[in-house]
Amino acid sequence: MQATEASSLCAGADLHGNNVFLSLIDGSGQEVYRRRVKASLESVNEALEAYWSRIEAIGVESTFNWYWLVDGLQAQGRTVRLGNPAKMAAYDGIKRTNDHTDARWLAEQLRLGVFPASYIYPREIRCVRDALRRRQLFVRQRVQAMLSLGGLLARYGVEAPGSYALKKWTACEIEATGLEPFVQLQLRTLLGALQDSDQRVKEVETSVKAFVVPSENFQRIQQVPGIGIILGMTIVLESGDFARFSHAGHYASYCRTVQSRRESNGKKKGENNRRNGNPYLAWAFIEAATFAIRHEPKIQAWYERKKRQRNSIVARKALACKLAKAVWHVMKGKDFDRRMLFG
Repeated sequence: MQATEASSLCAGADLHGNNVFLSLIDGSGQEVYRRRVKASLESVNEALEAYWSRIEAIGVESTFNWYWLVDGLQAQGRTVRLGNPAKMAAYDGIKRTNDHTDARWLAEQLRLGVFPASYIYPREIRCVRDALRRRQLFVRQRVQAMLSLGGLLARYGVEAPGSYALKKWTACEIEATGLEPFVQLQLRTLLGALQDSDQRVKEVETSVKAFVVPSENFQRIQQVPGIGIILGMTIVLESGDFARFSHAGHYASYCRTVQSRRESNGKKKGENNRRNGNPYLAWAFIEAATFAIRHEPKIQAWYERKKRQRNSIVARKALACKLAKAVWHVMKGKDFDRRMLFG
């Protein structure tokens, strides 16, 4: 968004944990105001009270704690742009940089019309998406506790039962091992961590399912091979509004399933930023590819041919890319057809 009138202003807010650095520039690029305020919506509003009528937009970088500021300003009817840090252009020619210059640069990019705006998920959807992300934390904790428990039993020559049976263990099974008291103490703490994380995983899944499963998008995405309940919920929530992706390749790139490559004069000169895109979708489509290979004979045959030509990593990622493109078509209203994968 460019500042088109001399009286209009563009604002930049460099957000930190305990304060916010504000900068306002006019249509000619001159800074007319700067201030550091406490990290609260009330303080930001108070600092900009005399300028809001002239501010076209305020740019905020997507830091770890942007929710309160962006949500609060949008609720007040302010025009807010959330900046993508991975695409934020660096500024050159400045000998000294600090938080004030960072805030001014956010405003300057707005003025020039080059601000790399990110999609702002609706607050009510974002909360559900974040809850499902926390599930991955509990899954990792569950796996770590399971491996530690099995390793400890193996160290003392006790054969560990299967994972399902191990989660059902109680103090009686631990005492029956006959191991030393301090070894049993370790077993009890690890078992408690395992059962607690397992309960947290189930709690999150139950709540998110109740929200997502009835949606039309979730029902449609189940048509695509390799996508079950958890992956379907992840893809629907992480993707947000599919209308923001202009074509299937754009969506596949956002899912990090396409090759990162920089060329010049027809030759490869390196790689671009492979971190652009959504890491949770990258994980989801690799998992979907793994399940599709395991359960779909035609997909498995294609994967084996591709693996012989290149290697397993390239083949799996190529399949993930095809699945991502198929999801885009399905979310655009088409029924799934295997020709979406193999032409």
